[in-house]
Amino acid sequence: LTGQTALITGASRGIGAATAVRLAECGAAVTLAARSTGEIETVAAGIRDAGGTADAVACDVTVYDQVAAAVGHCTTAHGGLHILVNNAGLIEPVSRLADSDPDEWARVADVNYKGVYHGLRAAIPVMLAAGGGTIVNISSGAATSALEGWSHYCSSKAAVLMLTRCADKEYGAEGIRVIGLSPGTVATG
Repeated sequence: LTGQTALITGASRGIGAATAVRLAECGAAVTLAARSTGEIETVAAGIRDAGGTADAVACDVTVYDQVAAAVGHCTTAHGGLHILVNNAGLIEPVSRLADSDPDEWARVADVNYKGVYHGLRAAIPVMLAAGGGTIVNISSGAATSALEGWSHYCSSKAAVLMLTRCADKEYGAEGIRVIGLSPGTVATG
């Protein structure tokens, strides 16, 4: 991946942090994005200490302008955007529908679903102009299996699955690979 640039959302821990480290080990310049820069700057510093290229940007994926700014940062700081990993996601709070808090339920949907849309919307024009790229959307087995108390998570990940299929259908022939990944249960935090 030498000469390529990757943007990873939700990169402060777990899958996002591990992905940033691995892509940097493969030669990519990585930009780690999360709502606050404390943890992602620590991960980025570790990548730089190991000889990689990494930086950190504050980005709330529920705010399109912040996602677009993170994509713009990649193009300015690293000369382009070749890989986007839409990883930011929430699962808490788990509750049955009748017991759920509407604002908290909507927050999960905003991060898990709208955040992926924002990433796609911001990255695709940049990738089209460059002749292609790769977008990995983190979905879940919960996208196709209903789990009690997880209506917000299951439905948002199902939306990510379909959004991935739509984006691939729309842009696959133009050199943009849009891939969904369902990694299974991960012990994060």
